[in-house]
Amino acid sequence: MASKPAQAKIAAKAAATAVKPLPKWSGVMPAVTSKFTEDGSLDEKEMQRCWKLQVDAGVDGLIVCGSLGEASTLDAAEKIETVKIAKKIAGKLPVILTVSDGSTRNACRMAEAGAKAGAAGFMVLPGLPYKSDRRETIRHFTEVARAGGLPIMIYNNPPAYGVDISPEMLADMASEPLFTSVKESSDNVRRITDIINLTGPRYRIFTGVDNLALESFAMGAVGWVAGLVAAFPAETVAIWKLAEAGRWDEARAIYRWFRPLLDLDVSTKLVQNIKLAEALTINSNDRVRGPRLPLAGRERAYVTKVIDTALARRPKLPKLGKA
Repeated sequence: MASKPAQAKIAAKAAATAVKPLPKWSGVMPAVTSKFTEDGSLDEKEMQRCWKLQVDAGVDGLIVCGSLGEASTLDAAEKIETVKIAKKIAGKLPVILTVSDGSTRNACRMAEAGAKAGAAGFMVLPGLPYKSDRRETIRHFTEVARAGGLPIMIYNNPPAYGVDISPEMLADMASEPLFTSVKESSDNVRRITDIINLTGPRYRIFTGVDNLALESFAMGAVGWVAGLVAAFPAETVAIWKLAEAGRWDEARAIYRWFRPLLDLDVSTKLVQNIKLAEALTINSNDRVRGPRLPLAGRERAYVTKVIDTALARRPKLPKLGKA
């Protein structure tokens, strides 16, 4: 429990934020990869080059230091530096910092530091690896939100993290104005309808599963926290914009081509898979931080074949003006 002075500070920050207009995030929000030099330090130049390709393709924001960004291997200073690097090329687009820590206190400190560094908001995970119960989970998210004083995208991924933020919990959390969005990664597209039926338009729902993206748009998701966008930004943006415009046949055609690639995101080695895709498509590299290692042997051959096959059949994208 926070001290009384800390509670007063949190309450004041929350009250100040409550009167501000909150952003309505939507569209493609890449969960960008972190890039490393040969000696293992952050590679600012390469991160900016790769992320600019996504900005130029028309994404709607950048989400840094997530699972795909190898957050568990980054120290606090590196996470704040990554926010600053992203802001240099994001322009008016929001830079959203992922907050993931086993300690609520440390997560609050990261949110405070991220706000000072210029983050537009936070994507927040439960306090891992502990599997918190309903009361603990809601308290964790609430304290982090009020510490940072910025909009929050609640990240729900029970298959990976063992904590399910149910529609009923989201209904209970609806009184906190800083909870604006949900990244829904339960791997159950029915969950989108469940959330909307229970909470109406209260939350802006994003799909967090690459190979359920188009299905999620059909059910009412307003955005996509995307992974393969790192290597295929134009195709990812095209699917979203076509769906948004109601041009479903065109969106389906690209999505069906994209599907084998999108499956690479649903893997314990999604980081290695997507970094290899970046190496083969945008001339980047697949360096990772330990304990991860770049793909090798049969795994590397399989993923390379998936990517090469897709590149050989890469579709011509339609114009993305009005339908």
